[in-house]
Amino acid sequence: MHPPKSDIQGHPLARTDYPVWHPWGWYHFARELLPGVLICAVIALASSFVSEHYGGPLLLYALLLGLSLHFIHSNPQARKGVDFCGRTVLRLGVALLGARITFEQVSHLGLEVGGVVLVAVLATIAAGVWWGRLLGLNREEGLLAGGSVAICGASAALAIAAVLPQTRSNERFTLLAVVAVTVLSTVAMILYPLLIHALQLGPVASGVFLGGTIHDVAQVVAAGMLLGPEQADNATVVKLFRVLLLLPVVLGISFLYRHRGLQGEARTRPPLVPSFLVAFVVFMLLSSTQQIPADLVQGATDLSRICLVLAIAAVGIKTSLEELLQLGWRPLLLFVAETVLIGVLVLAAVLALYAV
Repeated sequence: MHPPKSDIQGHPLARTDYPVWHPWGWYHFARELLPGVLICAVIALASSFVSEHYGGPLLLYALLLGLSLHFIHSNPQARKGVDFCGRTVLRLGVALLGARITFEQVSHLGLEVGGVVLVAVLATIAAGVWWGRLLGLNREEGLLAGGSVAICGASAALAIAAVLPQTRSNERFTLLAVVAVTVLSTVAMILYPLLIHALQLGPVASGVFLGGTIHDVAQVVAAGMLLGPEQADNATVVKLFRVLLLLPVVLGISFLYRHRGLQGEARTRPPLVPSFLVAFVVFMLLSSTQQIPADLVQGATDLSRICLVLAIAAVGIKTSLEELLQLGWRPLLLFVAETVLIGVLVLAAVLALYAV
């Protein structure tokens, strides 16, 4: 038998020292990533199947399945692909979120509603850092908790983690943040429509409250649809404004850690302006100027969702459940307290603006 061409000395496929931009370099790069990426894809498909047929949050299913397969990360053949999904694919998913936001949508909110949401977001992030210190958590964990609750749940947690120092403790806390905000967002999706019904809030007030408090976009839409299409539309617009605030928040955190330099076990310095934030702005500008057809906007939104599911599956694989449990009860208390805080702030503002 003749040996495969890739094993013959001197054949292009036998060399592995090509730069990535070289055609054969791309081949070797893709071959190294393929096993881990396929594992994350299988988890994403399984999670999507369970979510579509039995209900429940897609990201939470992907996370739990990833956690159950943590042993895979010790396999060197799969590790590179899993790490690629957990970092590069994550950044792509966050960047594509910009395609669903336009300046016209934000302008329809009005200054009063925009001011309420902005104050609630900033207060929640500040409370995360302050209460985190009182509970013995570090600044990074406070920022992660505050940002994920204040802005857009799991997507915000992943985006903020991308510009924080890359440490094992931050990775574990990011995973906990995703679990906490997903569960709390699902609970809010069920309880908040009941509260709105009890308070007899109108469609606009209902939309502002739901969009200004629930963490994840999917749960905001679902909660709004429980009340009616008008409430769902209003809630979605308010929520998209919160998603837009992800850009300045992540950029500010990036600048903060860029100037503070490396600390602790971190090994890499965050870039001055992360490229995925630049892409976020570009997509938002293109969407606002209607340079992107509606079909492509929907496609970008769907692709963003796929990328985030792949990323969260990778984060689950990379994290040990035993290490996660070592974080204790304090972070969970912080997430619950912040959820209550943003809910009370927005509800008080809604009752003041739209007197019942």
